[in-house]
Amino acid sequence: MRLLAALALILLPLSALAAPIRIKDLAEFEGVRGNDLVGYGLVVGLNGTGDGIRNAPFTEEIMSNLLERLGVNVTGEQFRPRNVAAVFVTATLPAFARAGSRIDIAVSAIGDAKSLLGGTLVMTPLNAADGQIYAVAQGAIVAGGASVEGDGAKVIQGVPTAGIIPLGARVEREVAFELGSLSSVRIALRSPDFTTAGRIEEAINGDFGRPVARMTDPGTVAVDIAATGVRSTAHALGRIENLLVEPVQRARVVVDQRSGTIVMGQDVRISRVAVSQGGLTLRVEEAPVAVQPNPFSEGDTIVVPRTRAAIEGDGGSGLAEVAAGASLSEVVAGLNALGVPPRDMIDILKSIHAAGALHAEFIVQ
Repeated sequence: MRLLAALALILLPLSALAAPIRIKDLAEFEGVRGNDLVGYGLVVGLNGTGDGIRNAPFTEEIMSNLLERLGVNVTGEQFRPRNVAAVFVTATLPAFARAGSRIDIAVSAIGDAKSLLGGTLVMTPLNAADGQIYAVAQGAIVAGGASVEGDGAKVIQGVPTAGIIPLGARVEREVAFELGSLSSVRIALRSPDFTTAGRIEEAINGDFGRPVARMTDPGTVAVDIAATGVRSTAHALGRIENLLVEPVQRARVVVDQRSGTIVMGQDVRISRVAVSQGGLTLRVEEAPVAVQPNPFSEGDTIVVPRTRAAIEGDGGSGLAEVAAGASLSEVVAGLNALGVPPRDMIDILKSIHAAGALHAEFIVQ
């Protein structure tokens, strides 16, 4: 199999890395975040694919409590329904969600239920980390898979024991947060970097025409809302989040061994190195050239870099050369042209990194 078909290689061009990005896409504002919710409920209406009561006694307990709240006394009764299942319900309460608004929820079986397909979640309160109820969930489940079973075979596609309910929970309690009372707000970068944080500071100060922002560390920029002269904190943040900044990221190579995917930036560089694996030889050589100024002219002697990268396959055939610029993307392109298998490609990159010749952050997943 050719490497083009087996290996998904994504090269991020330098122009794309330098493209201006909105601050709202690079950072988060302090306090503007969601809150996780969780609940324990019961799904009914399953077609015999629910929990086995003997194997999941907690299902019987929650069902008994639910029936008693509805006025049905089942104390001492023996019932073995197969159309109910105990589930965990999870959701994220968005920032500034108001009472009465709806949010999406995820439902996951915790017993030995075979499928939640066709089930309906009964009213389930959702609690936050403080133990308070912030939303109530209920509705029909959209399962994420299917299960077919016969006497001698069983086929499962996807995950039928988990599903979602779009807009399945209604917000009952709001999270108290007074944004308008803040005199200053901190901007937290998702990828901390001194250069990017400094550019955010310059962009904010340049837009307001005064020093209202200050970089405190590579991941934080503090903004003095009172000094902006804007009538409210919300208006100031709305103005700041749409400012354009050119982010700077570290050179990075990400390798996914399971899928054979390699993602790298155009600014990744390698030094002089030679790698031989099986019948494949890779060489990168530096041959700098000194350039002298013309006679009787003003100027300085400079050294011009000259790089030669070569990849040679079995028997000396399949030679690919790249001159003037030893970038990892050019080396990978040469390996790609020779049809190197994905696993060999990853092993070569690991060897280059171990030798200290790969000047980038190397991440293996």
